[in-house]
Amino acid sequence: MTYNIRLLLEYDGTNYHGWQRQAALQTIQGTIEDVLTQITKKPAKVSGAGRTDAGVHAIGQAANFKTTLKLKETSWVKAINSLLPDDILVKSAEYAAEEFHARHSAKSKIYQYIILNHDQISPFIRNYVYQVKQHLDITLMKKGAEYMTGTHDFSSFRASECSARSPVRTLNRLEITSISYKKGISPLFLLSSVNPSLCHAELVSESIIPCGSTLIIFTLEARSYLQHMVRNIVGTLIDVGRGKIKPSDIKTLIGKKDRRCAGQIAPSHGVYLIEVRY
Repeated sequence: MTYNIRLLLEYDGTNYHGWQRQAALQTIQGTIEDVLTQITKKPAKVSGAGRTDAGVHAIGQAANFKTTLKLKETSWVKAINSLLPDDILVKSAEYAAEEFHARHSAKSKIYQYIILNHDQISPFIRNYVYQVKQHLDITLMKKGAEYMTGTHDFSSFRASECSARSPVRTLNRLEITSISYKKGISPLFLLSSVNPSLCHAELVSESIIPCGSTLIIFTLEARSYLQHMVRNIVGTLIDVGRGKIKPSDIKTLIGKKDRRCAGQIAPSHGVYLIEVRY
């Protein structure tokens, strides 16, 4: 009998060349498949909900694989985690319906992009937020974001090598929130601000990030995305926040359907796959 196992994953993407398995490169999918092959004694194939880029992190990545080996759900978690490196964690495992597929069954995926708007950044968090030194006008960025929600041809925001057959996507949500700190914060507190479940430890230091720092969080939700779509959207909204372009220019950029007209791609290390909804 074949069983379909659904996994909930968390990982630090810093040392990986993205999700998708690539020959001679370290990837999240490849690492997990190698571990499952050791456990099941058969070649394993893992499907992920989001094919995250190199350097992208995940708090709520979903995946599934099929196997003839039956273990308790808690035993799957323990067995896999015992062989995984410390920067990948299986948070839960459960038996799913035969037809369940982590990517094809998903109703939406939620990503967040995190910017630290300040002229200094702690080396402890440099791989987990994107530092923008120049002041960003959050009000302007929010106005620009309004033009992006809904169904559009996102050709201006897709990678040049994107292989998707259609550039049309529906962006259900694009929210921008900010947290201003009047005193310094520790990296633990920074992460817990984004997702409280990440950290329950007491603060180690209140001077890792200087006072006057602003954390800007972009939250995007869609059923599917084009390659680099999240990062290109954020990069363009950064141009709005800098005053390089007007919020209303976003509508024009969408209409041009030309990647060369939009802003530069934002770095991958600010991206988090937060949740996959089914």
